[in-house]
Amino acid sequence: MAKKEVKTDEFVRNLLKDANIHYTEQWSDVKEINEALKTASKKWTWNVWFPEYTAVVHDFLLVIEDKSDLNKHIKKENDLISQKTEDVCNYAVNWALFYAKHLAKNTNFRKILAFWISWDEKRHIISPIYVDETEYYRELPDVETFLNFSEKNIEEYYVSEILWEKTDIEKDLEELLADAKELHEDLRNYWNMRDAEKPLVVSWILLALREKEAKNFSIDMLSWDKTKTDWQKIYDAISDNLQRVNVAPEVKRDKILSQFSFIKDTPILSEINKELWKTPLKHFTEFLDTRIYKSIKYAKSAEDYIWRFYWEFMSYSWWDWQSLWIVLTPKHITQLFCDLVNLEKNDVVFDPCCWTWWFLIAAMHNMLSLTDDESERRSIKQKQVHWIELRPDMFTVATTNMILRWDGKSNLINEDFFKPELSKLQLKWATVWMMNPSYSQGSKKNPMLYEINFTERLLDSLTPWARGIVIIPQSSMTWKTKEEQNIKNSIYKKHTLEGVITLNKDTFYGVWVMPCIAVFTAHQPHPKNKICKFINFEDDWFKVAPHVWLVETEQAKDKKQYLLDVWYDRIEAPSKFCVKTTIEPEDERLHSFYYFNDEIPTEEDFDKTISDYLTFEFSMIMQWRNYLFDNNKNNEI
Repeated sequence: MAKKEVKTDEFVRNLLKDANIHYTEQWSDVKEINEALKTASKKWTWNVWFPEYTAVVHDFLLVIEDKSDLNKHIKKENDLISQKTEDVCNYAVNWALFYAKHLAKNTNFRKILAFWISWDEKRHIISPIYVDETEYYRELPDVETFLNFSEKNIEEYYVSEILWEKTDIEKDLEELLADAKELHEDLRNYWNMRDAEKPLVVSWILLALREKEAKNFSIDMLSWDKTKTDWQKIYDAISDNLQRVNVAPEVKRDKILSQFSFIKDTPILSEINKELWKTPLKHFTEFLDTRIYKSIKYAKSAEDYIWRFYWEFMSYSWWDWQSLWIVLTPKHITQLFCDLVNLEKNDVVFDPCCWTWWFLIAAMHNMLSLTDDESERRSIKQKQVHWIELRPDMFTVATTNMILRWDGKSNLINEDFFKPELSKLQLKWATVWMMNPSYSQGSKKNPMLYEINFTERLLDSLTPWARGIVIIPQSSMTWKTKEEQNIKNSIYKKHTLEGVITLNKDTFYGVWVMPCIAVFTAHQPHPKNKICKFINFEDDWFKVAPHVWLVETEQAKDKKQYLLDVWYDRIEAPSKFCVKTTIEPEDERLHSFYYFNDEIPTEEDFDKTISDYLTFEFSMIMQWRNYLFDNNKNNEI
């Protein structure tokens, strides 16, 4: 076997292992599949020719062929995959479809996925085809990995990509967003509340509901009462809960409670509403208990109800947040941060601009998932997540939600990130810093608020060899002003840039920010020969959906896995996706600056270009414009 073919087979094996898919090579350990393959000859002779790999995942049969050649990937006739003998023998996808149809006809498997993988050192194409028991087939979008076909994901992929139906996750999300919208409207209708106050009230009630377990609070307690209002009953429950979970010091408890005191001066909330026949506070509390609290209580991952619920609330309050240039970080980005820094169970994570908690929630859950040891889990919750938040209201929301998420509240500080001395911050011994700073507030008069200055402050606050990761506008990596250029030069004298990832323009949909992620190693001056990665991840397969914002498609999981494989040098990628290079002081720090097209055109590319040109020329002739590009003035019609 040729060396290139051996490498191709090894590449495919690694993809299957990464997806935890059990496979067999050149045969199948399922008897009926093996017997059927004995009669599958691509040349319709008695010579048996087995596919490279087969696998069974649930009730799906996977048939996989590979080839160390990108040029003969597929042959079609009239938009259909040709099944002529010569095409089956010579073209990748045609070959895989032949096997799949044969197995559909000769086995009891009713759902078959055939794959052809064409590969070279820097590029690969994985083309899946779905075949059912009638031998009907459908070409599916190309993928980068087999992640979507693992035991965990294949059913969801089937429902979404093959049946074109909504998955259970999507249905749950729709229901949750409808609940958030309904509560938002109720808060407006039964209490003319400012949008910025609504997340506080939701946090407040959820915290009080925790006291139900201690028998110190119940919804039945809420009723019109001249001696003790519903506000006071809920306030007392919050106070009890803050003491029960040991929120310290006392000044922090008082600061949290003070944020809820604005409701005290709104008597309408504790009076019977004629439309509801109960107090508005009781109505809101019943709603949250039934629709949200019970779901939050049993959620165990960063991808939980509370994240989506709060995001929907923030989206309704969009203009209030946008006026303060608070750009809320999507959940898939917080998880990506954890993946890019390879978060470990012993890491200490710090977010100096935490806003509402999302980076630290994701980090805490990732670290907890790496251990079952109770003492280690206790340490993660109580000692290994730290954060700073300047705004008192956001500080309160963050603290409350960390309490709801099983701790992590002990190390939250209501302070200006730029106020403490660097030596004080370094005493936190953080090994990972994550940050999404305020956007578009810096100027020549106030360079401290440039996003790149937040980044320098972040890195200076770390201990040697710690990892710093930030999401900032792409403009921060092009050094628009002299002040930003000076800050950039200062960073590279002290710290090492590992890479920059350009993100989807809709990552912060509606804010008109083109974001990127930058990853650094702290207190290690950037070596002149350091190879950095500049990646174009604009095509992340997240789409904007009406009334929902960003939605993760099935291809998004696959694209993210490909990104991580490239980031950790598990596979090579073409330069249109990743450029590895040293950097010069004057260089921009974006993929677009370094990109060059290193792909050699294929025969099919050449044929298509010639065909397109001839079509264009014919069109020009038919319009009597055959001298369109000639300077001859007589070409005018």
